[in-house]
Order: sequence, then structure tokens, then C-alpha cells
Amino acid sequence: MTDFFDMAGYGENPVGFGKTPAVLVVDFQRAFTDPTLPAGKSPHIHAAVENTVPLLAAARAAGVLVVSCYTAWSNERGMIPWKTTAVRSGMFYGDPATEMDSRIYDPRHDVNLVKAGPSIFFGTPLSTILHRNGVDTVIIAGCTTSGCVRASIIDAFSYGFRTIVASDCCGDMEAGPHEANLLDVSRRYADIVDSQTCIDYFDQIKAVAVG
Repeated sequence: MTDFFDMAGYGENPVGFGKTPAVLVVDFQRAFTDPTLPAGKSPHIHAAVENTVPLLAAARAAGVLVVSCYTAWSNERGMIPWKTTAVRSGMFYGDPATEMDSRIYDPRHDVNLVKAGPSIFFGTPLSTILHRNGVDTVIIAGCTTSGCVRASIIDAFSYGFRTIVASDCCGDMEAGPHEANLLDVSRRYADIVDSQTCIDYFDQIKAVAVG
């Protein structure tokens, strides 16, 4: 079957890692990681959380900036018109669903932001934080791949960062949308790698810093 994407040259130019990375962790909050909550029942997301834990440990050990976020709002008037019931209810400031997953967030090292829209960049000071720290490469993890992760990938690309997606550290409600969206962004905006590739990169940064 003819692949018109290949014929047009989509995905031919890899992004590659730069010199100064940051890890962006999108919405690994209890709303999506706690199986007792309505949107927290996806095994695909649970697996992504488990894979993200060693990624973040390696990043912190190498002194790499980690920025995480959660979605919340003060009241219904401050909420944008999401179509998802689980997102529209129980995600106000102070609700259990807005708490960061304790396996992911380390307040001693990480910057934590709150957002109201899909992208970790939208309406937050993230781009300023990244530029202030000299970041040229962002490695993205989180959920959901087809929603807030994809929006964050596109914004990272649009701001001019080298955008890398740790595929096994991203999760969705089902595997199909995850795979389809990773394929699509790999053609246009980002390199798709596994978490071990990122960990090896962090180890190289650590070795250079020590040496």
C-alpha cells in the first residue's frame, strides 16, 4: 500500500537530544492514576506511571529539571467547557482528584504547576521556567496521550524546543489512541523513544557533570 506520508518526507528529520533537558510530566494526578476514581481505572495509564518512576529518579540524580502539572479549577465558572464528565466534576482545588500521584511528584526537586486547559504550557509560566534554566530539550511523559500529552507535545514543538516523547511513560484510556497519536506526532513534531533511552541520556549528562 502506498504511504503518502513517506512519499512526502514526513518524519525524515529526527529531532535528537540537545544539551540541556527537562522532563515534563503531564497530569499524573490521582484523577487518572487512582483506580478508585472514575477516570483512574486505565491499566495503560497505570503502567505508564510505573515506567515513569525510574525515569524521574534518573533525571533527578543527574540534576535535570522536572516540571509536573495537574488540572484543576476554582469553580465551574473558571472551567473551560470540557466534554468529559470525569474531568468536569471532582477536580476543583482541594479535591482528592487534583492531588499529584505520590510516586511521581517530589517537592524537594520538582516544579509543580496547575493548568486549566490541555497543554502544560497553556496559561502557565512553563516556557519562562524552561528558558530561565537554559533548556533546549523537553522529554514528555504523562496522560492522556491523545489529549493533554498531545497538546503539550504540539506546544513544546511550537515554542522551539527539541521534543522527545518517552513512549512507555505515556498512557491513555486505551492503547489504540496512544499508538495512533504517537505515530502522528512522530511524523511532524517529536522523536518517540523508550524510557531507557532517556535514562541513558541522563546518565551521560551526569557523567559529564562529574567528569
